[in-house]
Amino acid sequence: MDRRTFLASAAALLAAPLAGEAQQAGKVWRIGFILTATPNETGHLLKALNEGLREFGYVEGRNVALEIRYAEGRNERFPTLAAELVNLKVDVLIAESTPAAIAAKQASSTVPVVMVSVGDPVGAKLIDSLAHPGGNLTGLSLVAPELSAKRLDLFKQTLPKLSRVSVLWNSANVGMRLRVQQTEIAAQTLGVTLQSVTVESPDDFDAVFAALSKDRPESLLVMADTVTATNRSRIVEFAARNRVPAIYEARVFVDAGGLCRTGWTFRTTIAV
Repeated sequence: MDRRTFLASAAALLAAPLAGEAQQAGKVWRIGFILTATPNETGHLLKALNEGLREFGYVEGRNVALEIRYAEGRNERFPTLAAELVNLKVDVLIAESTPAAIAAKQASSTVPVVMVSVGDPVGAKLIDSLAHPGGNLTGLSLVAPELSAKRLDLFKQTLPKLSRVSVLWNSANVGMRLRVQQTEIAAQTLGVTLQSVTVESPDDFDAVFAALSKDRPESLLVMADTVTATNRSRIVEFAARNRVPAIYEARVFVDAGGLCRTGWTFRTTIAV
């Protein structure tokens, strides 16, 4: 599934809460967004989303107003951004990433929330199940933890003598913790030793890179979330400069010059 198809699917889910209420003549629906990156990185995605919304009859400036907030790679901003959008009385809220969805859920139990780029919404206790989410959340699941074993297996196939893998991840993100747990289970089966390397904000990378340079890793598995994806160029440059084989969870790392990435799949939950 490419980004345009993904955003079109998100648009369909976004339209569902609006369509669930009677169309009101002349009403302008207010849609809130909590996005993980920066305005420069998301323009093309918002364009695709607008195209998807237009297919359902929602046109920005006519019957839809977009309230967009950017975390710019800092998870600690999500609660404030979620509260701000709820106070603006948005009709529906899009939350990108597990921390954003958690913040949205904590900010309101009544505003419909569409979650995207969430690894395991059940494991993160955002919803009861994919079939029956309950509460005010709906959206897309990346099913990321379920793919953790396969990611490590592919790495092992690529480097048959692989014995030690450094895993770079954001320890402040509950979704990442679930992925790491599944990766640890897979590592035991594959006979691979994992070294956990954690960041929680963009400010942590200098220290992390210094530590990795001192104790050069045999290989690097980078898990994609708000913090790591926003700093992808720094990560890719470090791996290339130190000649460390690296595998990434998202295409944006490869677009930045990374070696390879493993794919995600999507599952949709549509109950609201």
